[in-house]
Amino acid sequence: MERWLFNFGLALRGINANKLRSLLTALGIVFGVAAVIAMLSIGSGAKRAILDQMRLIGANNIVLEAIVPDPEKEASSGGSNANGNNKDKRPWSPGLSLADIQAIWENVPGVESVSPEIVLPTTFVYGGKQEKGRCIGVENTFFYLNRLELGAGKLFHAEHFEAGRPVCIIGKDVQSRFFAGADPMGKKFKCGNTWFTVIGVLQKRNAGKETLDNLGIKDYNTDVFIPIQTALLRFENRAVISKSDLGRGNDEGKSANYHQIDRAVIRMESSKLLPAAADLMARMLKRRHRDVVDYEVEVPELLLQQEQKTQDTFNMVLAAIAAISLLVGGIGIMNIMLASVLERIQEIGVRRALGARQSDIVQQFLLEAVMISLFGGMIGVLLGVLAARIIAASADIPTIIAPWSVLVSFAVAAAVGLIFGIFPARRAALQDPITALRRE
Repeated sequence: MERWLFNFGLALRGINANKLRSLLTALGIVFGVAAVIAMLSIGSGAKRAILDQMRLIGANNIVLEAIVPDPEKEASSGGSNANGNNKDKRPWSPGLSLADIQAIWENVPGVESVSPEIVLPTTFVYGGKQEKGRCIGVENTFFYLNRLELGAGKLFHAEHFEAGRPVCIIGKDVQSRFFAGADPMGKKFKCGNTWFTVIGVLQKRNAGKETLDNLGIKDYNTDVFIPIQTALLRFENRAVISKSDLGRGNDEGKSANYHQIDRAVIRMESSKLLPAAADLMARMLKRRHRDVVDYEVEVPELLLQQEQKTQDTFNMVLAAIAAISLLVGGIGIMNIMLASVLERIQEIGVRRALGARQSDIVQQFLLEAVMISLFGGMIGVLLGVLAARIIAASADIPTIIAPWSVLVSFAVAAAVGLIFGIFPARRAALQDPITALRRE
């Protein structure tokens, strides 16, 4: 132990005698460790963000979105019928309906649950206040698939659906705006021209607006939810054909929403079934809609997986940059230590003549290399943390600095100093004492 402490003191003295050179030698380690810290923090932040997004959209989901074709765009795109006339009737589609969802439930293997939605832009009225909002017709599976929990009250029950009862569950923001400081349970709340009885309040979902927009998720805190049969009976059932629907086959017809439902989420039993099930649903809907593609079939989980692959590629590039920086830093340490050996030949000869062993010389120069590397690692950690903060603030990229990443950086820095310091240390130890003393 005394020899180790003595050699450690000599190593510190050697570094202190060449401060500027030691600092320049450590620069490669500094930038390499900083790159490692920044890379790991960005990778951890991106992984956390993707996991949070997965929790929001739910796993194994397929989303069906109704689309209302624009006649003007169809005409400008040169669409034609079987006779080749651009200004003739377009194919007629019944639109996305509950019958489509029932067909998917019965014919697509591996479907665990389904959740159709009817979105009704309307006006909320209560206590002299009036605001625009959305009234959404749903089934109870909607709350399960979207991971929405009740903060108070209860979900709809069978009688509400069968009789089309005027009951509703309100979002947390709706409660704050219309029932501030009061209990909304059992109160009458007006949506459009219909009064609904409040039977439940959702817990607030804490998610940023930008995150929700990127995932195609609405802010359900501001919505009112009613039984889907109530939406069809007390608002409008767009599946019922009226005179306004007769003009839907002409290009001159207005682009009105003719879909009975606006959206549906289908939960599959396994993520392995997602690609095949999505393709089967798309082909089934195309046949049921008379070859009119007035719907979109999306698999959010696959999109997030692709995003994860892109992020992994980005992390690999950052890791390669960090590895190159550390390699350059290690080579720099080895070169400087070799030069130091040549400069300190007489010192080595004197130490050997006074009884120092080869192991003592190895320890001295090896400790110098490791301390230079660790010094660079300390500065690199600080720069890496600072770089992660700057990236998070300026580029709006989430970063998470985990304690283990700091430990890994220090371990890498020590390993670089140890590996690239061995050769110069052994070269110094193998110097012949007599030849070293004669060296001027």
